[in-house]
Amino acid sequence: AVINNAAATTETDTQEHTHSLRDAPVTEKEVTITADSDTKVYDGTALTKNSYTNSALGAGDAIESVTVTGSQTIVGTSNNVPSAAVIKNAANEDVTASYDITYVNGTLEVTKKTVTITAASDEKVYDGTPLTNNGYTHTALAAGDVVYSVNVEGSQTVVGSSDNVPSEAVIKNAANEDVTASYEITYANGTLEVTEKEVTITADRDTTVFAGTALTNTGYTHTALA
Repeated sequence: AVINNAAATTETDTQEHTHSLRDAPVTEKEVTITADSDTKVYDGTALTKNSYTNSALGAGDAIESVTVTGSQTIVGTSNNVPSAAVIKNAANEDVTASYDITYVNGTLEVTKKTVTITAASDEKVYDGTPLTNNGYTHTALAAGDVVYSVNVEGSQTVVGSSDNVPSEAVIKNAANEDVTASYEITYANGTLEVTEKEVTITADRDTTVFAGTALTNTGYTHTALA
């Protein structure tokens, strides 16, 4: 009798445990979806990144799609935002509701493009007037961008040389928007040089009949001056 009672108790306990497992609530599985980050040097086009990573899913489940929204064109940073994930199981059934999804933003960063602006150099023979040259050259810009203006200051009048100095560049894109801030600008001076003008000074010739006194003549001629 004692043995039969023990067996009965064991069977009852097993049934109660089975019912307990069946009645236990199924909770959502936690998953984190993180949008990828990316960076590039400014080139006038939008930086986007539609990819993402995720933590482990349930066996046989896979992420069918995630919407990743983000765009950065000018220099700076902005969020790359994931949302609206769809998760399906091996039978192609939507099991998204079985997951507690945490979305983590990525970062899109555009850095400055380097450009060098060099003032023109020039030279001339001295002519009494200032030598100036407002020209300049520059290294490659992003497609569609142009140097709208550069302030070039320099002047050389007498013989010698001095700097021709560029500054205050303005760069615009194809839409006529000022994108100067998207560039790391290096300015390089040009050189203005004035060289000596050649001149020939010729003493006058003279003649006289001997009179016992010295013949002198202080006259002269010269080639063109400035």
